[in-house]
Amino acid sequence: MNPYLHFLVVAEEAIDELGHVNNVEYVRWMQDAATSHSDQVGCTAATRANGAVWVARSHQIEYLRPAYAGDPVEVRTWIAESRRATSVRRYEFVRRGETPLLARGQTEWVYVDQTTGRPRSIPAEIRALFPEPPEVPAQE
Repeated sequence: MNPYLHFLVVAEEAIDELGHVNNVEYVRWMQDAATSHSDQVGCTAATRANGAVWVARSHQIEYLRPAYAGDPVEVRTWIAESRRATSVRRYEFVRRGETPLLARGQTEWVYVDQTTGRPRSIPAEIRALFPEPPEVPAQE
């Protein structure tokens, strides 16, 4: 299975005082890519119908190369593993048309009951929307 691809162009507002993308932007892009992927496969609607939400428990990002205003960025994302109530989503960031990674990261998401705020088991019909691929090899 291929990773989901999310595309963006780095906005001037994403640039920090060092002249490259601020680290906070990568978290925003991770969330945007995850949401877009979830919307596309029907997970967002199915989660709401089940009275649940996905909540980020943790983010990890490794910055490898800087990105700059105007750069066309491709975010690759996929579900790497799922447990009873959690899912680990991985991300890779590259300039479109280039091979070296700008950054890579992952988010641990928790499937949470919207009423109680407590973790719930991920229903089989939602798991089926994201077949776990073999590990996608990172490029550097």
